[in-house]
Amino acid sequence: MKLIDPYVDGIRRVEDLMKYVKFYDETAEIDAKNLKHKELNDLMRECVLKGSKRIVLRNVCGQRYIGSRLFFNPPKRVEIEIYGTPGNDLGAFLAGHRIVVYGNAQDGVGNTMDDGEIVVHGRAGDVVAMCMRGGRIFIRDYVGYRCAIHMKGYKDKIPVLVIGQTAQDFLGEYMAGGKVVVLGLGVEKHRCNYIGTGMHGGVMYIRGNVEEHQLGKEVGIVEMDNEDWRFLEEVVKDYCKYFGLEGKEDEILGGKFLKLIPVSKRPYGRVYSY
Repeated sequence: MKLIDPYVDGIRRVEDLMKYVKFYDETAEIDAKNLKHKELNDLMRECVLKGSKRIVLRNVCGQRYIGSRLFFNPPKRVEIEIYGTPGNDLGAFLAGHRIVVYGNAQDGVGNTMDDGEIVVHGRAGDVVAMCMRGGRIFIRDYVGYRCAIHMKGYKDKIPVLVIGQTAQDFLGEYMAGGKVVVLGLGVEKHRCNYIGTGMHGGVMYIRGNVEEHQLGKEVGIVEMDNEDWRFLEEVVKDYCKYFGLEGKEDEILGGKFLKLIPVSKRPYGRVYSY
């Protein structure tokens, strides 16, 4: 059987890609305009191995899996700045790094993310925070469908997703852990339906107007306590700091918040034979 060379079909070797990198201090600046997603991720990894602690990506346009190859032993922590629109699965399996996007993001932001932080100065697509098990994601504007699906806590890790505006249908579907915050900024009424369908762990906080018929049958509304407010104060403070809204914290926290938790840890138990 003939083995396939991973560098055929137009994929160039890392050594040939160094012309797209500029190094200064502990920063590597990469022009992604003419790079395929595998080339870009290979190049980012090589830059970190050469000692870069900060990576700036310019002219990003749809490259996928950015940040997903940055696993090191011993662990390294890298700051990544993205100018442009990254493709699907930004920060998938992210292992403690921090990614800031100055633009929008596509589907699957933080897919199975383990630790670190992702900040998006714009909107994001569907299935944001899918299977996320640690770290934090901040989306300045709105997100698409099925965000936080299968989000879960892992040991002492509690993943957090903060959405500035609103979400589409099936937010928190099958959610098993973690925390989701929807701030409803500039939104008269949330129009997402089936919120928390199949949810069996974690908690959601939604600021603004939500009708009971928009909620999945697996969630219930409960009263906020002091711990909830302390958590919201922390994430709202960081949201305002990240997106230039300092001084708006009290106004945001003064809005009406709805706290949603699952009514059962095994909502579909009766459909199984065991």
